[in-house]
Amino acid sequence: MKILFISGREPSYTRNSVIIKGLKNNSIDILECTSNKKTYFKRYIEVISKFLLKKDYDIVFVGFLGQPLVPIIKKLTKKPIILDAFISIYDTLCFDRKTYTPNSIFGRVAYKLDENSCNLSDLVLLDSKAHVDYFNNTFNIKTDFKRLFVGADTEVFFPQNQTICSNDFNIFYYGTYLPLQGIEIIIKSAKLLEKYPEIKFKIVGRGPESTKIEDLAKQLHIKNIEFINWIPYEKLPIEISNSDICLGGHFGSIDKGKRVISGKTFQFLAMKKPVIVGNNPANKELLEHEKSAMFVEHDSPEDLAEKILELKNDIELRKKIAENGHKTFKKKCTPEKIGLELKEIIEKMI
Repeated sequence: MKILFISGREPSYTRNSVIIKGLKNNSIDILECTSNKKTYFKRYIEVISKFLLKKDYDIVFVGFLGQPLVPIIKKLTKKPIILDAFISIYDTLCFDRKTYTPNSIFGRVAYKLDENSCNLSDLVLLDSKAHVDYFNNTFNIKTDFKRLFVGADTEVFFPQNQTICSNDFNIFYYGTYLPLQGIEIIIKSAKLLEKYPEIKFKIVGRGPESTKIEDLAKQLHIKNIEFINWIPYEKLPIEISNSDICLGGHFGSIDKGKRVISGKTFQFLAMKKPVIVGNNPANKELLEHEKSAMFVEHDSPEDLAEKILELKNDIELRKKIAENGHKTFKKKCTPEKIGLELKEIIEKMI
């Protein structure tokens, strides 16, 4: 069996890299049509150019971000097409980032792009059943869906010993400051915990809401958060390993954040860290409250602060959550497990 893999994002993007590695680890031959160009437009041009030169394959796997590629690929091959939709472009642009209104020209184009790319494919993958429900309820799609967890690269993210000994209790979060992440909830929660001087927060990243979050921290006179613009991907495990609790999220009130399991959550689980996540249908597909993760209500700094304190004061609970979360990850979310699940799906299609 030979799979042609083509995507709009770089092959190193987490969703794509886990799938590629998972398939290879399950002895699947992959023809890669990928690009590391800096813009989507340049990447799309390069991957389609590569695609035109490929002949011998059994199925086309369109990885993230592949919706714009599907109509072109459909005209160029009669082989089955699997689309890893992963996100809704319409939902992301109109309701998450609010770049366009749903009824604007760009909003309607995004809607049709999601709908048509799914209908032109033979199978569509999404990262949660909650996300599948959204697609079925929002678009007129006749193609079948399958859930495939995001997972994490176990060559990068694995249990490690803390390298820094400290009396502080360290809370770690990183993100791209997107609205759905709800970083303002973390800021307000940190303010509520200032009376515990040993509790320290570290937030890594930059993004669209960086200025808004920084202004909020200044207004609240936050003293227990260290903000870091960014760190190299390969150094993330060091920061994670030196943390006592990791915040997976998402914590905001945006609906999209309640339909997905954040990519960082899988990485924290892979490193056997106690993780706090939003109480939503997507996280419940994989995790259990106070067994493999600690759940908090969305848009609630008070609940987040309360759960942080509960974990801080109960080392046995932290150990249990970390251990069970890691077991869950190994059972369902390693690249090998995800690759095997995908291999079995593909074998039924060809």
